[in-house]
Amino acid sequence: MKSLPCRAIRASYSDYLDGAISGLRMQQIAHHIEGFEDDSGVRTTGCESCARELAAWRATQVAVSALGPARAPADLALRLRVAISHELARRSSRLRDRLSLAWENAVQPMLLQITGGLVGSVALVGGVALMLGMVAAPRQVLANDEPLGALTTPHFLYSTASPGAFDTDSDSTLIVEASVDNSGRVYDYSIVSGPRDEATRAQVANQLLGSVFQPASAFGVAVRGRVVLTFSGISVHG
Repeated sequence: MKSLPCRAIRASYSDYLDGAISGLRMQQIAHHIEGFEDDSGVRTTGCESCARELAAWRATQVAVSALGPARAPADLALRLRVAISHELARRSSRLRDRLSLAWENAVQPMLLQITGGLVGSVALVGGVALMLGMVAAPRQVLANDEPLGALTTPHFLYSTASPGAFDTDSDSTLIVEASVDNSGRVYDYSIVSGPRDEATRAQVANQLLGSVFQPASAFGVAVRGRVVLTFSGISVHG
């Protein structure tokens, strides 16, 4: 069997330990490290340097495996939604700045030139409309008509989080302002009043992540909104 150089052996350590190489290559690595006896009965000693390095690789693999899978923070989903929301807000701000600049440089000067001619026409049309409105019959308002400017705030629906009292060092009422997106989920929050320690924040985040709201609406369209929540079930520990 053809012997492999040390450089080729060491480059294959990761695949060798994972069992991701062919049986022939595994045998070549084993013979290089442990030695072997050829057909004539001559014993070839293994490479001690490569053997020590393989042992170090194996020890590292065992240590990493003992750590187990990393656990994500309890509020990771909320942090991701907050980061995404902030990025969308920055993009929207940049778009508004570009549109505002285009308006100031192109559209606004043109409108100023034609405004004078429109004033007289608007005044004439407005006077005629006023006269017609004074003699025309009033329009009937239906019961299901939505008033102009109809706005609603988020309303709490349910929570998938396990109910229970907050465990804190303070007996003060906890008041939280939560930001709710147009799908009814919380993407940001701030503690307005009450304890602000990390343990309390983690409990608040856990409750808000499992809370579902009816989103705010403007003219029947779901939009972002804010809601103030009060948590009165607080368990004070000594």
